Amino acid sequence: MVKIIECPRDAMQGLSQFIPTMTKIEYLNLLLKVGFDTLDFGSFVSPKAIPQMKDTKEVLAGLELENTNTKLLSIVVNERGAHDAVQHDEIEYLGFPLSVSEIFQERNTKKSIQAAKEALNNINAIAQEHQKVTVAYLSMAFGNPYQEHYSTSKVLEMAHELSEMGITILSLSDTIGTANAKDIQDLFENASKLLPNTELGVHLHCNPFKATELARAAINAGCRRIDTALGGLGGCPMAKDSLTGNLATESLIEALQDQPSLMPALNLDTLKKASKFRRQNIG
Repeated sequence: MVKIIECPRDAMQGLSQFIPTMTKIEYLNLLLKVGFDTLDFGSFVSPKAIPQMKDTKEVLAGLELENTNTKLLSIVVNERGAHDAVQHDEIEYLGFPLSVSEIFQERNTKKSIQAAKEALNNINAIAQEHQKVTVAYLSMAFGNPYQEHYSTSKVLEMAHELSEMGITILSLSDTIGTANAKDIQDLFENASKLLPNTELGVHLHCNPFKATELARAAINAGCRRIDTALGGLGGCPMAKDSLTGNLATESLIEALQDQPSLMPALNLDTLKKASKFRRQNIG
């Protein structure tokens, strides 16, 4: 069965117009009824850095969690954010963005890669102390636009280092939408061989016309943890292709039609309602 990690946080965080808190709550409550494995719902970061997420605590308080099996994931970038997140019993996962690119790490979290690794190690200790699980996102895992040295061996070396640190869930991330199907299949298969005891996933930014093909490549490589966002909303502003956004939930569902045994039980009527709500109220 494929775990779908729905990522409204990633979809919304880059939007310039602030989405009202009650609109976010209504949207997320629809998503909680769909049947996703996990909802990446918000982030405990500085409101100056990500203004769109300044109401994460208020949004969390408005979520209807009584009749859902969907788990909650929140992004943190430092120990302070981790301490804030673990105060909430409702949150099961803390996500941390680590990068293969020194330049992107500095721009994204204002830390060097080494400092980010140290922060991740501390965050993982905080998470474990409070019975939470850390999810590390390895961004720029398929290349970067900065003319820095890149190789799959460098990605695999960092992935192995994170496993040794005690990270049990790792998501290989195509931040700027450069990966093709072969890239995804090759890196995922090599990482799976290297880290058989790590739950590996993919977080893909891509052109919407290539999304289903890339989702199929991940599935065929054995990936059973895939991040998506309804409508493909979000993505990275540094992508060369202006159409690049998150892998659309709809594209993953289409790809899973080929292998129905891997399709999770989703409430497709509620999914349609959530999709309509997103188009009318979010973007």
